[in-house]
Amino acid sequence: MTNRFLGVRRTALLASSVAMLGLLAGCGDGDGTASAPSTESGTAASATGTATPSDSGTGSGVPTDAVSNSLTPSASPSPAGGTRCHTSELSASVGRNNPGAGQENFPVVLTNESSRTCTLHGYPGTAFVDAAGKQLGPDPKRSATEPETVKLAPGQSAWAGLSFSNPEVSGAGTATPAALLVTPPDEEDPLKVTWKAGRIPVSGNESSVRLIPFSPGTGA
Repeated sequence: MTNRFLGVRRTALLASSVAMLGLLAGCGDGDGTASAPSTESGTAASATGTATPSDSGTGSGVPTDAVSNSLTPSASPSPAGGTRCHTSELSASVGRNNPGAGQENFPVVLTNESSRTCTLHGYPGTAFVDAAGKQLGPDPKRSATEPETVKLAPGQSAWAGLSFSNPEVSGAGTATPAALLVTPPDEEDPLKVTWKAGRIPVSGNESSVRLIPFSPGTGA
């Protein structure tokens, strides 16, 4: 009885061992290594350089052509008329008086004497001076008119208005200048124009000289 029991037990243990070996064999891939999970095939593809959806764009989901368009600078508008006129390229003159309502009104004219096109923008610097070069009267006042950029081809002119009250009407103190110094916008060197229009107000009420910005032409 005992020997029969032992034989049955050995048979059962042997069968259990065989089943366990079969289970282990089913978990391998034939070379003794464990099969890789199915997700590893995607990881391997990515590691070998296969493009993912974000790789085909910019990494942020924005198409490449959209990025290149946004990085391409738009064409900057060219300055209206190029670079400014320099003192050495200009000549200055004072046009004919156009009086009215107790005012004396003169066009201060700058002409492009160079061989290139240049621009004026804003107001001239002006100062009446005596024969010794001393300024007569207060600094001029600028109007609130919005300046425009005036393009001057060779030989073309622009004018700025200079006006003051007639001293005989205002009763201001007067002096007779030898010259008017005219400095182009954004320049430091003036042009000297002989003054031939008589007395100007230099003191008292209504002694200010007023300016309007440049416009095309001679103001005639």
